[in-house]
Amino acid sequence: MMIHFKQSTLKTSLFVILGVLLLFVFFADTQCKKTVDEIPLVHVYIDVSLNDPNFVDLNAVGGWVYITGGVKGIIIYRKSMTEFVSYERNCPYTPNASCARVVVQQDNVTAKDSCCGSVFSIVNAGAVTQGPSTKPLKQYSTTLNGYMLHIEN
Repeated sequence: MMIHFKQSTLKTSLFVILGVLLLFVFFADTQCKKTVDEIPLVHVYIDVSLNDPNFVDLNAVGGWVYITGGVKGIIIYRKSMTEFVSYERNCPYTPNASCARVVVQQDNVTAKDSCCGSVFSIVNAGAVTQGPSTKPLKQYSTTLNGYMLHIEN
């Protein structure tokens, strides 16, 4: 009887150890496969002159332009006579995808990523209006000083 008890205990112990090892391997493997899906941090320090003919669309409320900068470009939008906002064009849902770039829509108040289909409000802090993204567009600090617009992070 003692021998049977020891074999049963040994089998139980082996199953427990094997189970723990399998869980460890599963969770370790899952952790290794996770990727950070965030928009890379890049330095942004840009001055835009509203007197420059390339930015004539910014002279009217509701006007917008694309500029080079950030990760995949920047959208500048004029909300009012004194307020501008600027957003990263890299979609926050799958920022590492080569196609992840938002484009201002014909309504001039939303931007859509053609890669995942997410839609964002450019008049409302880059908020998501249609998923799958749950994060808003990355916004840069934008200040107006006379006819000079300064964008930075």
